Amino acid sequence: MADRYMSFWAWANTIRLSRQPSRLGVLAVGLCLVAGGCVRRQIQINSFPEGAAVSIDHQPIGYTPVAVPFHYNGTREIVVEKDGFKTVRVKEPIRGPWYLYPPFSFFTEHFSTREVRDPHRFNFQLDPVGQINDQQLTDRAENLRSQVLQGAITPSMQRDQYVWENR
Repeated sequence: MADRYMSFWAWANTIRLSRQPSRLGVLAVGLCLVAGGCVRRQIQINSFPEGAAVSIDHQPIGYTPVAVPFHYNGTREIVVEKDGFKTVRVKEPIRGPWYLYPPFSFFTEHFSTREVRDPHRFNFQLDPVGQINDQQLTDRAENLRSQVLQGAITPSMQRDQYVWENR
């Protein structure tokens, strides 16, 4: 019964290991040390005029011109806003080049001999908010008040609804 079960060290001594590394092992280790592929994905946003606040996917990013790295492709929700100008809300699809999709992305990201750049640039023209004189504002308020009193609309219907622009 004792012969049937060996201790680990007794079993390890029965295996004859070569003291010289194989060529394949040296090649694999060398390839891992030398291969250092790098992919730099970046979204750059400009606005005219500059200095507009930018948020991507409900995360504040900064003020234009701004560049931010990202890791995954997909549709991004971009909001650009500045005082005195209309807010721009868009959903932008971001697609990478063919060599950044599987199975090619494995080789591009791990074995590329140079840095691979995937820049995405978006330019936004901000329109100034139109000036409303006092008479127009008063007429609009009276019209809204009469519609609420008649029950045609409720105050909750007057909230700003997002209108997405398609590019």
